Amino acid sequence: MDPDLQIDIITELDLVNTTLGVTQVSGLHNASKAFLFQDTEREIHAAPHVSEKLMQLFQNRSEFTFLATLQQKASTSGVILSIRELEHSYFELESSGLRDEIRFHYRFHGKMRTEVFPYRLADGQWHRIAVSLSASHLLLHVDCNRIYERVIDPPETNLTPESNLWLGQRNRKHGFFKGVIQDVKIIFIPNGYITQCPNLNRTCPTCSDFLSLVQGIMDLQELLAKMTAKLNYAETRLSQLEDCHCEKTCQVNGLIYRDKDSWVEDDHCRNCTCKITSAVDGKVCDRCHCMYSHQFLVKVTETCPPLNCSEKDHVLPENQCCSVCRGHNFCAEGHRCGENSECKNWNTKATCECKNGYLSVQGDSAYCEDIDECAAKMHYCHANTVCVNLPGSYRCDCVAGYVRVDDFSCTEHDECGSGQHRCDENAICTNTIRGHSCTCKPGYVGNGTVCRAFCEEGCRYGGTCVAPNKCLCPSGFTGSHCEKDIDECAEGMIACHSHSRCVNLPGWYHCECRSGFHDNGSYSPAGESCVDIDECALKIHTCWNDSACVNLPGGFDCLCPSGPSCTGDCPHEGGLKRNGQVWTLREDRCSVCSCKVRSGCSQPTFSWLCFPVLGMHLTQALVSSK
Repeated sequence: MDPDLQIDIITELDLVNTTLGVTQVSGLHNASKAFLFQDTEREIHAAPHVSEKLMQLFQNRSEFTFLATLQQKASTSGVILSIRELEHSYFELESSGLRDEIRFHYRFHGKMRTEVFPYRLADGQWHRIAVSLSASHLLLHVDCNRIYERVIDPPETNLTPESNLWLGQRNRKHGFFKGVIQDVKIIFIPNGYITQCPNLNRTCPTCSDFLSLVQGIMDLQELLAKMTAKLNYAETRLSQLEDCHCEKTCQVNGLIYRDKDSWVEDDHCRNCTCKITSAVDGKVCDRCHCMYSHQFLVKVTETCPPLNCSEKDHVLPENQCCSVCRGHNFCAEGHRCGENSECKNWNTKATCECKNGYLSVQGDSAYCEDIDECAAKMHYCHANTVCVNLPGSYRCDCVAGYVRVDDFSCTEHDECGSGQHRCDENAICTNTIRGHSCTCKPGYVGNGTVCRAFCEEGCRYGGTCVAPNKCLCPSGFTGSHCEKDIDECAEGMIACHSHSRCVNLPGWYHCECRSGFHDNGSYSPAGESCVDIDECALKIHTCWNDSACVNLPGGFDCLCPSGPSCTGDCPHEGGLKRNGQVWTLREDRCSVCSCKVRSGCSQPTFSWLCFPVLGMHLTQALVSSK
């Protein structure tokens, strides 16, 4: 075991030099030191350099184990180990002899969470305990037996410099452990319980390993999806470039003209022509005028109509003496063009232009003939196609045995239609020139060859997304995204043995031994392994010296002889409480106990309504006088 991946807490705390409340005693074995914790006036916490080492080891860790060997005084409660920052805990391992529970406290998103495990550690016997965490997977081993296994929220592990480690207590005033502690360690490797119990089986891969692999696969899938999207975009751009019929144009004064377009500019009445992306000046056009006696005169026999536009918008047409407004429709004045040409208005006149796919005959655009794009090789038909000339256009027909991809391309195989593709069943297949492409259907994500269903809210507790926004839940959970735990106990789905009771847990259940019973070590699922505790033989009863203990199923009775010797007093923590006496517990100010003749004893329960500073809400418990 790498010493840099563990902390031996007893060695680090140097308990040999601590005298107040702690005494070195014999342990379960002699390989390491053991210490008796017996006083409440003690402060056993780590030095700053130990806290710094702890903070570094916990940084971004998802695999670690808390180990301890202990002998806890019967029916007492106390904290075995606590890592906390001022008033807030990060981790805490606690044993309650009042409730026969092991409690593990941890922090998630700034709030404390608690996992409670019904088990009796406080019985005066030696026990070895291991709490192992791997991401969200928690294992509890007691005496090398796997007692509990749960899925929890991943704990926070990024400790702050103010964090400190306490042993045998929660802080300076609370949670004092009573008993012997030995071999307290924190191990930062997978399956850390193996260092305590070498013969146990290892879990491979661990939950943390599995989640890391899943995250790695998801990162690769996301990267592949991004690369696929970029590749598809590039192919689309290339396809658009192949399909593009790029016209030659020129730009003059913010206007775009096609090749061979002509227009008349306002200034100097220049006739210009667009030729190979540049404008070329033509001849200066003639102005319309009438000559008389060497002067420009307007014909008296012709009267120009009034114009409905400002003077700056007056335009003088060619070979005319009357101006018109800019934008005048010369084509509407009866300008005739051939069947395959169309009239086009200019500033001062109208001309005929050949339609697309036609060429003027002998330079006269009024009469145009079809261009044979196939013969002139002016088409864009690709391989495996045949160019067919059409009036004013052409088309690309596929040769025999090929299927169409687009207007200009054909492919040899219909891979999509024939099923010869690698697309996922939840993807759309599209034929391309080089083969085919795959695109995931809506509600699915992936690269097309692998498409997985996408659930917007995710599937909790190990559920699987099997269809868009539809989860397949693991056993013990239900709901649209597996968010609801099934209460097997309340639903009557479980029949526990009479010596046990059903306890619902997240995703499953547990048959917990009833008070007065304990498991014999076989841990049967239905609680058949719960056997009676002989309180009399184990000397864990509360009968006083003047009464005789009689074992009963799930309890005991104290036979008190009649007469003045039977006082009805109650033994409590080595002392004696009188019949009818009421008192509060030192370690639990929220509980009150009372002594009553032949009463049963119920364990004090903590009330969340108790605020010791503002006042107490007391929870009662009875101590038997029997």
